[in-house]
Amino acid sequence: MGEVSPGRKKRRRRRKMLDLISSPFFPMVLSRTWMSPPCHTSALLLVFVALAVAGAEQSEERSCDVVGDESSESQMERALLKKLEPLSHMRFNVTVEKGKTENYVYNFRVCREVDSSSHDFGGVVQTDRQTGKTTVIGRINETQVFNGSDWIMLIYKGGDSYGRHCSGEKRRAVIMISCKRGVTASSFSIISEEREKEQECFYLFEMDSSVACPAENSHLSVGSILLITFVSLIAVYIIGGFLYQRLIVGAKGMEQIPHFAFWQDLGNLVADGCDFVCRSKPRNAPAAYRGVGDDQLGEESEERDDHLLPM
Repeated sequence: MGEVSPGRKKRRRRRKMLDLISSPFFPMVLSRTWMSPPCHTSALLLVFVALAVAGAEQSEERSCDVVGDESSESQMERALLKKLEPLSHMRFNVTVEKGKTENYVYNFRVCREVDSSSHDFGGVVQTDRQTGKTTVIGRINETQVFNGSDWIMLIYKGGDSYGRHCSGEKRRAVIMISCKRGVTASSFSIISEEREKEQECFYLFEMDSSVACPAENSHLSVGSILLITFVSLIAVYIIGGFLYQRLIVGAKGMEQIPHFAFWQDLGNLVADGCDFVCRSKPRNAPAAYRGVGDDQLGEESEERDDHLLPM
C-alpha cells in the first residue's frame, strides 16, 4: 500500500467531522451532552470545532485527484502535482471563433476548479458566448499526469458527455505544458478538438511554463575548468616564485619577481619573433646600397681645379 499524503488525511478527518454534524444523531448527542452541567464547556467546544471545520472545508479549494485509489498513486505523480503547484493560483482562458455558429471561451486552471461555487470539479470549462451555456471538458477529480524531458502532460477526464459524437462518451482535456525558462506561464491556446473518432476523443491545449523545465546542471564547462586551472597555475607561479626569491635567494625590490631578467627582456624577444615571422626578406640578404672605399676611388687630375685658383 502506498503512503497517504498528509493533505488527504486532513481532508478525511474533515469529512468525518462533517458527516458527524450532518448525522441525524448529532442533535441527540448534543442535547444529552448539554443536559449534563459538567459538560457544558465540552459541548460548546465541540460545536465551535465542528463549525470551524465545516467553514474550512467550504473555503478550501479542491485540488487534483489522480485516477484510481489513493494507494495506487506513484511517487512520480505526486512529485509532478507538487511541481505544478505554482500555477494553481493562476487562471487561463482562450477564445475560439469559427464563423457565426461557434464562439467559445475555454477557461482552465491547474489542479483547481474554474468555478469553485459550482462544486462540479471542472478544471477546463467551455462557455458558449452566444447562449451562455457552460460545458465541463474535464474534471480535476479524474486527473492523469506524466512527463518527459522538457514537458508535462496534464489530463482531465470525466467531462460532460458528448451528444452525437464519440459514441456519447465523456469529454477529456489534454494540456501539454512545454518548457520555457524564465516564464511562469504563458501562451495558453487550444490546438484542436478530436471528436471524429468512435472513442478516446479529446480537446488538446498547450501552454509554456518554466515548471516543465528540467533542473539546470550546475557543473562547469570545459572552458571554465581550463581557465580556472590556468589562473591557479599563474597565481602559484607568482606567489611561490616571489617567496623563493625573497626568502631563499634574498632578493630585494624588482629582483623578487621570478625570472625577472626573462620578463624584462620579453619585449625584445617578442619583437625578434615578430621580425622573424612577419618580415619577407631573407635575413642574410645583401644590402641594396653599399659604401664605397677610398681604394675604389679613381685618380683625379690636379689640373681639374686649376681654373678655380686666383690669378
